[in-house]
Amino acid sequence: MRDALETFLGELQSARRFSPHTLSAYRGDIGRVLDLCAGEGKPVAPRLWDRELLERAMHDLFRTGHAATSTARALAAWRSFGRFCVRRGVLATDPAKALPFPRVPKRLPRTLPKLNLNDALDRMALATDAAAPRDLALIEIAYSSGLRISELVGLHRGDLDRGARLLRVRGKGRKERVSPVGERALAALDRYLASDARVDGPRDEPLFLGRVRRASGAVGSASGGSSRRAAISPRTVQRIVRQRLAQVAGGLGVTPHALRHSFASHLLDAGADLRAIQELLGHASLASTQVYTHVSRTRLRQAYEQAHPRA
Repeated sequence: MRDALETFLGELQSARRFSPHTLSAYRGDIGRVLDLCAGEGKPVAPRLWDRELLERAMHDLFRTGHAATSTARALAAWRSFGRFCVRRGVLATDPAKALPFPRVPKRLPRTLPKLNLNDALDRMALATDAAAPRDLALIEIAYSSGLRISELVGLHRGDLDRGARLLRVRGKGRKERVSPVGERALAALDRYLASDARVDGPRDEPLFLGRVRRASGAVGSASGGSSRRAAISPRTVQRIVRQRLAQVAGGLGVTPHALRHSFASHLLDAGADLRAIQELLGHASLASTQVYTHVSRTRLRQAYEQAHPRA
């Protein structure tokens, strides 16, 4: 079964183009069951991958305090692996099909107030510290185009069509889409590139740069290596957004994904078509986008109750 797992993960990576994060999650969810069955790293015969084992693994997740969402994700991984093993003849049937998904509470996406967010971005434009131009450009682009954090850090200079005000985005499964970019975001990006002496540069250079990486064995440095700046890391982006926009959420913390949610919700509030928002977000299914209609209705109810004299 461990050999089957490696083949399964290889197929997800090459044929279905799963992200490294998703592959790591699948490896953990399935590997945890195999370790539970036979011990860490030990071989597991296909006959041992049965319903009893999976039920024990699910119970173990609940016992150790895993949320229902984590358990549902694990079960989805087990089912996907089981279907793969049936197709390859490793298993006769998929025992995970008989297990019910845990009830997952529906949570509305967290969005930021439009006026507060605009004020915060305007204040950021006045900041004078060395990192301010990059941080403002990064947040403006994220909010302007509704990008996932992986899409944001994966941008290259050649992905921006400055004249057409369009951005080529590589989304989940390496699917590409084109997203418009607002004037404020472009202006912030121009200031950042000018401040970083990168008005002209190679098309394959990361758009947002982070720390310096040193390449050993190359000529050009005292230590025998050369240095180059790498793309900014997701963790750094999370820290920047949290610190720069701390006041927007009233001390509750802000995440890059909250900017993506705000992008969609603010467009919907202004009358944008749901199908258009689906395309802009890169959602494969309209069902993923429809959650924002509930956010909009909630705001409508709140506005009514606050404004109507007899509400």
